[in-house]
Amino acid sequence: MNPIKDGQTFLFIGDSITDCGRRGGQAPYGDGYVSLFRELFIARYPERRVTFINKGIGGNTIEDLFGRWEDDVIPNKPDWLSIKIGINDLHRTLGNTDHAVAPAQFAKRYEQIIERTLAVSKPDLVLVSPFYISRDFESDSFRSKVLAFLPEYIEVVEKTAKKFGTRYVPLQDIFQKHLQLREADVFCPEPVHPNRTGHMVIADAIMRAIEK
Repeated sequence: MNPIKDGQTFLFIGDSITDCGRRGGQAPYGDGYVSLFRELFIARYPERRVTFINKGIGGNTIEDLFGRWEDDVIPNKPDWLSIKIGINDLHRTLGNTDHAVAPAQFAKRYEQIIERTLAVSKPDLVLVSPFYISRDFESDSFRSKVLAFLPEYIEVVEKTAKKFGTRYVPLQDIFQKHLQLREADVFCPEPVHPNRTGHMVIADAIMRAIEK
């Protein structure tokens, strides 16, 4: 039984994978997993009127979420809050570029946004791990370096979920299981931005985590 109740608000926040055009031609939900999750929910629970809000912004890191939390999350008073962030933090750190967010800082800011939220409301939280749709673990390519570094960011999200007793969606593990059965391009034209099938995997994973 899905615990999302009639009259509640479900807010999704994150980077481009969450955004998916929600600020442009695909407003207000985007054409990614947020929209698919909403459609799945309506199909399964037609009697429940739930408000869905997409606050993803392409290119965001946890620092960007921290900077806009008071505007994009707190005033909406969500009953459910899904956070999916981390791949831009990793890329900028690995590339030693401006605005890099190393794992320690990622962990600090992640806890701060959770604590800020819980100080003013008590939403059900769904923390979604970053992911990278590739199985290039052994070469010396950029992709293999991302895969080697990614567990440090995933560990932050998993530990934060355990600390605050939230739902946790291990997307990297879920996609790696899929990649044992199908090629990566079934889910993604490149490792970061999923196609519709990849977004369906995310929407389904979040739904399953909620329905446990």
